[in-house]
Amino acid sequence: MRLTQLRQADLNLLVVFAVFAEERKVSRAAERLLLSQPAVSRALQRLRDMFHDDLFVRTAVGYELTPQGQRLLQELEVMLPKLDRLLSGSSFDPSVEPASFRLAVTDNAAAVLVPVLCREVLPIAKKVRFDFVAWHKGSFDEVAHGSVDLAFSASSVEAPSPLQSQTIYEEEFVCAVDAKSPCTKALTLAQYMKAEHISISILGGIQVAPDKPLAAMGYKRQVAIHVPYFEAAIRAVQGTKLTATVPLKFVKGMQPNPSIRILKPPPEIAGFRYVMTWHPRLNTDAAHAWLRATIRQIGITVGESCKAKGSQSRTKPS
Repeated sequence: MRLTQLRQADLNLLVVFAVFAEERKVSRAAERLLLSQPAVSRALQRLRDMFHDDLFVRTAVGYELTPQGQRLLQELEVMLPKLDRLLSGSSFDPSVEPASFRLAVTDNAAAVLVPVLCREVLPIAKKVRFDFVAWHKGSFDEVAHGSVDLAFSASSVEAPSPLQSQTIYEEEFVCAVDAKSPCTKALTLAQYMKAEHISISILGGIQVAPDKPLAAMGYKRQVAIHVPYFEAAIRAVQGTKLTATVPLKFVKGMQPNPSIRILKPPPEIAGFRYVMTWHPRLNTDAAHAWLRATIRQIGITVGESCKAKGSQSRTKPS
């Protein structure tokens, strides 16, 4: 890196500029900075010399920033909180500090996590931007290279070393079939293996859960069609003899469809843990630690909500 200009610069001057740009008065800026007014005035003149621009000019209503001053302020609003976090390494306040996170998710994770995030996190994290992108087989590479902050997947999708993972919530499967299916409550393993399936391609053209556990038991589903999305699979069973194996929490988030029946899968189709994965270099980063804690809390909220819905459905008369 060529840092010639940075080595010659007094970074404390940037703090003076940011405070003065907020206060627009030397006296108030000096009070906040615990400096004398002459010291602030000298710092402002050094800033003009550093950037070869007036940065601000006096008008009838006070000081106004020049276009260069506006650009500098916009950059500092992002840079200074990051530098402060870098030095302190201990805290992150999403209500006042800007941050941007990129998260790789399946439509399952997006449907389950994003609504809670929008309702409960965005109103508090006013300066934080979340960019959700589609999960694909290269998502772990993107986490390793730093272009993705978190990737979400079933625990059966193994993340390569040195990436770290943590459970967000426990999930279980259900089977979606046409409402006219002769099966009414639960499928046996024999019925499940005899059926033709819609598979949701997650990794390498397979639906890792349940296909990986089934393969370990010596079974392989008869797959009629592969689709990339859970909702597409659920909708596609209508009017067919096909079966879609989908996460329960995803189904509970959808509007009920009388043309589709939801069945229990065979006991051999076990549930799975849904996990988030990140690179360990971010373990002590305050903003990323806040992100992970936030996602864990969303997972708790989702789990409690699902239990509540399950309890309500059991108390309804049949």
